[in-house]
Amino acid sequence: MNQKRKLITFDWAIKRLLRSKANFGILEGFLSELLKEDLTILDVLESESNKDHRVDKFNRVDLKVRNSQQDIIIIEIQYDREYDYLQRIFYGVSKTAIEYIKENESYASITKVISINILYFDLGSGSDYIYKGSTRFIGLHHHDLLELSEKQQQLFKKDSIESLYPEYYLIKINRFNDIAKDTLDEWIYFLKNEEIKEGFTAKGLKEAEEKLSILKLPEDEQKAYEHYKDDLRYQASMFESSFGDGYSEGKAEGKAEGIEEGKAKGINEATKNIALNLVREGTPINIIAKVTGLTESVISNLQKQKAS
Repeated sequence: MNQKRKLITFDWAIKRLLRSKANFGILEGFLSELLKEDLTILDVLESESNKDHRVDKFNRVDLKVRNSQQDIIIIEIQYDREYDYLQRIFYGVSKTAIEYIKENESYASITKVISINILYFDLGSGSDYIYKGSTRFIGLHHHDLLELSEKQQQLFKKDSIESLYPEYYLIKINRFNDIAKDTLDEWIYFLKNEEIKEGFTAKGLKEAEEKLSILKLPEDEQKAYEHYKDDLRYQASMFESSFGDGYSEGKAEGKAEGIEEGKAKGINEATKNIALNLVREGTPINIIAKVTGLTESVISNLQKQKAS
């Protein structure tokens, strides 16, 4: 195995290759290592974020699959810093949970949803690089864990209340120190470095190395991939410079007006700078509004001010 062979990124693979049943083994390997169970994918479900144009770099990669237990798994890959990201994944999971239940079905038919988030920015405050969120009910007086009754276990075909509710996985790629201590770490190493080291044995990685090699892509796909990587670098540079300028200005003002107010102004200025950069790129105003959260009238005013 060639230790230096560079592979295409996981988000590109999801868009181009991993949506095919012929390549499900790669996804099944990653999910099996993360969820600590042998997992089989039945099919790929329709998803709302499968765009391939320039504005796509501001959209998350969103892949929905259904496994053999009829659970729905959402995989999102996010490069941009989002302060309300936790609320966004909660919304996405909630929407998915009720999307697949019919009006005449009982609540017992609500689908279990697993949200897997591969993040290339630092979300929240914490030193680990993998976090799992789940729902449990703890007694306020006796501190005991509420369990399913025997009849409920038969009805739901689950052995715990926690297994009924959504699960969230946050993988903070940039926190990983590149030391693979187990097979899941081997996958995270690949997600961070786009390569697979000799001796890695995690499920799906051998198949990933065979099918995700840049050199094995047709020439037109190689060019498209390089263009995509350039877009990501441009996006990162634009966001960081805009955020840095706005935050610095806001922080300076914060000395006189208060730290929190200064930070808020910094974030606001960063958002406006991003909007202006998108205007220069020829991005439609309605798309800019969706990306930044600014109103179309505010964006139009910014455009006029810049031109004057």
